[in-house]
This record gives sequence, structure tokens and C-alpha cells, in this order.
Amino acid sequence: MKLLYETVDARRNLGFIEELQHFGDFELIEWDDWSEGGLGLLVDKLAGDTVLFRARRPEVARHLEDHGIRLVNRAEVNRIANDKWQSYQLFLLLDVPTLPTYREATEFPCIVKTTNGHGGSEVWLVDAAEEIPDTSSPLIFQPVVQHQADVRAYVIGTEVVGAVKRSSSDSFKANYSLGGNIEKLIPTAAQEKDILRIARALTSDYIGIDFLLLEDGRHLFNEIEDPVGARSFYETHQENIAKLLAEHMRKLEKHAPFRREDRPK
Repeated sequence: MKLLYETVDARRNLGFIEELQHFGDFELIEWDDWSEGGLGLLVDKLAGDTVLFRARRPEVARHLEDHGIRLVNRAEVNRIANDKWQSYQLFLLLDVPTLPTYREATEFPCIVKTTNGHGGSEVWLVDAAEEIPDTSSPLIFQPVVQHQADVRAYVIGTEVVGAVKRSSSDSFKANYSLGGNIEKLIPTAAQEKDILRIARALTSDYIGIDFLLLEDGRHLFNEIEDPVGARSFYETHQENIAKLLAEHMRKLEKHAPFRREDRPK
């Protein structure tokens, strides 16, 4: 099995990479050349392997799949998870509780996000139209919803392996990487049912699914993360998510070997 990272992300996630290599036979491939020639070399390097794809590059993922390479997660998951508008459309299609999301501001104050931001970056609380950031990336707009916490559920295959409740007393961003407070959360039956409805619709292998936990206990889905970071999981759970993921990938190879004719058309 191979493990594909961009170089900067590989350095940032060295601990997780070493954990994966401890529990599975993963060859790390660091790659930054996304030119046509570079992709040709990458296809040759990855041919015949199952690849844990840890880049936010949907077009590259699709190119690799079109050349018969099996990706975890598959290209369609990477495409939807890295476009907040597409994620919102999926939530609507599945009829799960969802944070209202628009392509233009309908009220102020509101939350503004780029569709392709991640890790709490490129998210703004704005009070007026003139405060909307000038960016080349497409934007989405969401109402400010009072909530007690932001929750990330970690899903491997069709199992919710853990969830982390994230909150902040001094910012509307609760991301752990930005200093938010975290604790382990056990999802309710209703939350788990909706989480798995999303994972099954995506046919995902390893993703994070984020939702807001409202003051009255209800939940509103917000985003999907692929690739998903696991720092907050390690801080709150005894289980080793790298071990769980390595085991999942071995099962994939054993019970559902990928053939060239299986590749997306």
C-alpha cells in the first residue's frame, strides 16, 4: 500500500504517518509536481497499489482513478468534501438536518466561507456587506446559529469510530488547531444514523463529518473533511485511529481487490 502526501503536509503530519507505517505496510510518497508530465510519473509510481490519498486535489484523484489506481478515499469523496457547496447539496439530497447555506448574503451578521477552505481557515464573521472578503475563491454564506459546540465525527467505512466535541469561549471558530477546547462525545442514535447515511452515500473509507450541536440537543450538519486530521481524536480517545484505518485498508485489499475494470468510467 502507498501513502500519498504533498511535502508540506507530510512534514506536518509525520506523527500520523509513522503510526500508519507501524500498523501497516505503507510506502510514503511525497509529491508536489501536478503538471501533466508529473502526473504521468505519479501514475507509474502508484500503479498496481491501493493508495491512501491525503491531498486536497479532486482533479488529480480523478486522473489517478481513470488510470486504474484505487484510492482511499475515492475521487468523488475528495471532490464533494473539498467543496462546501457540494457538501451542502449532498446534505439536502439526503434530507439530513443541515445548516442553511447560500451563495450570497441574505442577512447580517453572517458567517462567510470559501468553498474550498479547511481547518478553520478562510472563515469570517461579517456584520455588513462591505466586510465581505475580496477573494478569488467562491464564497458561501451561513446564518449565525447559536450552538453549544461543534462536533467532528470520525467515520471509517460504515462505523463511527469516535467523535470530538469542540468549543471556544473567545471565538466563533472551535477548531482544535486554532485553540478550541475539546472533549470526547458519544453521538446519539439519531446523530449516528445521520452520520452513517452520509458516509454510505459517499461510499467513503475515512472521513470527518462536522455538525453543530444546538442548545436544545438537535444537530445541524455543516461540513465534510477529506483528508481529515486526527489530532483531536488522539487527545480524547484511547483507540488508535491509525491502527483502525490500517486494519480497514487490509480488509479492503483482502475482501474487495481492485481490478482495472472496476475503475470509474
